[in-house]
Order: sequence, then C-alpha cells, then structure tokens
Amino acid sequence: MEYLIEIGLFVGKALVVVVAVFLIVMTIVSAAARQKESKGELRVENLSKELRKTTRQIKNSLLSKKARKRAEKDAKKEDQNEVQSANKIFLIDFKGSIDAKEVESLRREVTAVLAVASDTDEVLVRLESGGGVVHGYGLAASQLQRIRDRGLSLTVAVDKVAASGGYMMACVANKVVAAPFAVLGSIGVLAQLPNFHRLLKDKKVDFEQITAGDYKRTLTIFGENTEDGRQKFQQDINEVHELFKQHVATRRPQIDIDKVATGEIWYGSQAIDLNLIDEITTSDDLLMSAAQKSDVIKVSYQPKKNMAHKLTHSAAGAVESIALKWLQRSHYWHR
Repeated sequence: MEYLIEIGLFVGKALVVVVAVFLIVMTIVSAAARQKESKGELRVENLSKELRKTTRQIKNSLLSKKARKRAEKDAKKEDQNEVQSANKIFLIDFKGSIDAKEVESLRREVTAVLAVASDTDEVLVRLESGGGVVHGYGLAASQLQRIRDRGLSLTVAVDKVAASGGYMMACVANKVVAAPFAVLGSIGVLAQLPNFHRLLKDKKVDFEQITAGDYKRTLTIFGENTEDGRQKFQQDINEVHELFKQHVATRRPQIDIDKVATGEIWYGSQAIDLNLIDEITTSDDLLMSAAQKSDVIKVSYQPKKNMAHKLTHSAAGAVESIALKWLQRSHYWHR
C-alpha cells in the first residue's frame, strides 16, 4: 500500500510540474505571437570561391609534400590576381510549407538581387515544395515573376518536389530542370473540411450562424450544409482551378494544359515528355557547371529569433526532459 501511495505522490507532483511548465510555455508563446516581427539578416556567399577552394584541397591532398607546397604557393598568387567574373548567377533557395510563410524571406531575397543585378546576370532558384494555400503561393510566384519582368534569365531547379503551388512557382521560369525522380505537376485544387452537425444534433447542441450575403459562408464545420452551398463551393474551386490552368498555360504554352491539369503528378523523367520541364539534371550539376564560367552568389535572408522564441524553445525542452525522467522513473518502479 505504501508503495502505491509513493507512486501516486510522485505522479501527482510530476503532473503539477508539467502543467506549470506547460502554462509558462503557453504564456510565452502568446507573448511571442503578439510581439512585432524582429528584423533578420541578409547573407551573401560566393559559392564559386568555395567550390574552387574545395576542389583545390582535394587535388592537393593527392600530391606529394613538395608538389603540394608548390601548388599552395601558386594558388595564393591566383587568389591575389583573381578577376571577378563579369556575369553572376544569383542563387536563392525556397523550401515551402503549406502556409507558404517562407514567401516573406523570398520577397527580401528577390528585392536584394534586383537591387544589384546587371542585365547580363542570371538567377537560379532551388525549389522544393508540395504546395499549399493559393494566396500564399500566388504571391510566391509573383516574386519570381518580378525577376522575369526585370529581364533577367530565371532557372528553377527541382531536386525533390514542385507540385501544386510549387509548380505554380516553377512554371514562371525561363527554364525548369528537375532530377529524374523529382515529383512535379499536381495542377489542381483541393479543399476539405469535417462537419460535426450530426454529432451536435445528437447531443442536442444548437449552432447558430448569422451572415449577410447569400454566399458569405457556403460550407460550415458545425452547421448543416445545403446542396446549394456545396454547388457554390464547387463553383469557387473550379474557378481557382481555371486560374491555375491559365497561369501555367500562359507561361508554358508548349504544354497541353488539358492533359496535365488533372491534378496528377509526374516524375521528372515523365514530366519532360509532357513539357512540364526542359531538362533532366540536378541542381548540383547545374551549379558545378555554372561555377566554371560565372560567380555563383547565394543570397539568403535569415529571420532573427527573438527572445520569446528562444524562451519557448527552452521551456519546451524542459517539459520534454521532465516527461522523459518521469517515464524512466515509472519504468524503474514497475520493474
């Protein structure tokens, strides 16, 4: 009996601590949400120099000690007399999530490139996204369109996936390249939501919704959906799909849009036959080739993590640590 009481007391104390820490975390998260966005940092890196340095190190490692010293001496002279390439290729990475929150960094990166690029420079975007919200990816595609409107050559490289909103971005480019098994396409629109009306009705819970305008709310989660509302919702989805199709067809007129705008996905080796892409290759090969003739400049914007974010991360770690210790202690007792 004393053994069970001891276990109960420990569990109770552990739960009190976990709940207390959880409340602290929630308070900090709430404060972080209300806090103004902190300024980030724009980073610029010459990848061509780094690639040449790595290549030189590998080559030198294969030489004799005497030859290596001579090669290192010659390399120093080359660095001193190095002439900057007239043409530059600006590299931007975009790895998008469902809510397309990364578009804020993309806006700043594109603006930075356009501020310094000459008419002969090019832009390469390494894109990875399975799509997400229409308005977010529409804005992301518009950011890439800014590069085209400036008259700069834009290449999009897809190593893994550019589907739905991801392909909405990719098709803006002058040239789209993809790895053999990269996933592309999904030119379609999806919307789904649960409905709890029957559950609430069974529990005798009323749900009231007041709107002005026949179609202010077509489908609802808690109310009873009507056939008229479903038809209107379907009409809205169809209209978005048509806009998506027009967007792709305008930028890649070589595509049979009715054939590819079915919501299906294709791998790179299939996508090239459908004119969804222009070439099968990886971004790595593209960069190695580009670095031989131009300076490849990577531009990235890194938002700074504010104090609230750091505290939230620390508090979350504390909760995880407490939970882990409790599980270990409980496991020990049950043994």
